[in-house]
Amino acid sequence: MTKKIAVFASGSGSNAENIFNYFKNNDKVTISLILTNNPTAGVIERANRLNIPFVVFDKNAFKNTNEIVKLLQENNIDLVVLAGFLWLIPENLIEAFPNKIVNIHPALLPKYGGKGMFGDNVHKAVVEHKETETGITIHFVNQHYDEGKVIFQAKCKVLPTDTFEEVASKIHALEYEHFPKVIADLLLTFS
Repeated sequence: MTKKIAVFASGSGSNAENIFNYFKNNDKVTISLILTNNPTAGVIERANRLNIPFVVFDKNAFKNTNEIVKLLQENNIDLVVLAGFLWLIPENLIEAFPNKIVNIHPALLPKYGGKGMFGDNVHKAVVEHKETETGITIHFVNQHYDEGKVIFQAKCKVLPTDTFEEVASKIHALEYEHFPKVIADLLLTFS
């Protein structure tokens, strides 16, 4: 039976496309839906180009209704993947998909996690604090930013001369290499 993934993204959607490409020749896994809270997000153009249905929603629908939960259930979604999605996940969604929502964070949690710590904000903090290594964390999602159980981490070196852009480039490489593989491994544990 095909496992169905829904990807939530707020930005360009490069991770969403990378995940799509990883599974595109796999008849056991499909990205069934892309959801975004940003009507101008680049992920919409990617969804159109890749022929993946997408939904744009607002904060009220997300936080105060069951619309998103119902949409995911109607589409028989097995796993919810957050790929650069910036809003805190509401309790009703976490309860509907227990241990079936995963996020990727561009640092080695618990360092540089929490509200406001995303994208370049993280990479700038890593450089400013003169860290010698950073990396990615893939974790289950709970009701707090970046505090769910860690599934996987990968590290890279930070050189004293690295700019935040160079750190970002190293992190993107780790994300593209590892995120789809971890998703694939996780789906194998689902009955």
